[in-house]
Amino acid sequence: MTVQIPDDSDFTSFKEQCENLDGWTARYNKGGVTVWCRDGEETNSVQKLKASRLSLCMRIVCKDVTAETLYDVLHDTSYRKKWDSNMIETFDIGRLTVNADVGYYSWKCPSPLKNRDFITLRSWLPLGKDYLIINYSVKHPQYPPKKDYVRAVSLQTGYLIQSNGANCCTLYYLTQVDPKGSLPKWVVNKVSQFVAPKAMKKIYKACQKYPEWKRKHNPNLKPWMYPEQNTLPCISLSELSLQRADSLENIDESGLSEEKTHISDDDEGFSKES
Repeated sequence: MTVQIPDDSDFTSFKEQCENLDGWTARYNKGGVTVWCRDGEETNSVQKLKASRLSLCMRIVCKDVTAETLYDVLHDTSYRKKWDSNMIETFDIGRLTVNADVGYYSWKCPSPLKNRDFITLRSWLPLGKDYLIINYSVKHPQYPPKKDYVRAVSLQTGYLIQSNGANCCTLYYLTQVDPKGSLPKWVVNKVSQFVAPKAMKKIYKACQKYPEWKRKHNPNLKPWMYPEQNTLPCISLSELSLQRADSLENIDESGLSEEKTHISDDDEGFSKES
């Protein structure tokens, strides 16, 4: 099995998964945010691999935000550092094509869980009035697992942005992840009822603040829209291999107590620096 860059059929399949949630269970539905969960073992459209996974799908309607702005916010790593308080570190490793690259992301898990990190192949595509960004985990020889993190596996994760008119859009976020650990059942409840809704609301707030921020920070720099601006080194697919979940160490966190869980009250998620 080789690493492949997603094609149009993969993007279409991802869109259909977001729009057809038969078999998913709604866990949260308040304030314009809905979160669904699904258990089980399934095959994703890109990797064609089976694995146990944590599957979440989230949807939020963003009023007074254009689809184009939301697409920019999700791409702009410089701005992400301002609003994504769950992020520890993120950086791009190299580009594969004009609409595909490889990057690193580390995520601050709710205490007492260990933090996770990922190496992913990411691809993006404007499709009519929709915008899509999808990723899955790969291995890069220069970025092996770190001792202070659990290297998790994104089997399939992505965003679907649908325009609802001139100044309104809907965001879907669907993730199917092997967290590489035996997690206690209460973790899914915490994620679906607290962490996930808060994350979607943070994205919405970030979008509202983005146009003003971007005017002051390289307003014409958008390499995700203008490939000629991309200065990342080129890498070859031959340098990458699929990140199989069974090749990584599992950790047992099933005995962790819910009473010791800490979820940040940082609802805003923005740094105070300009």
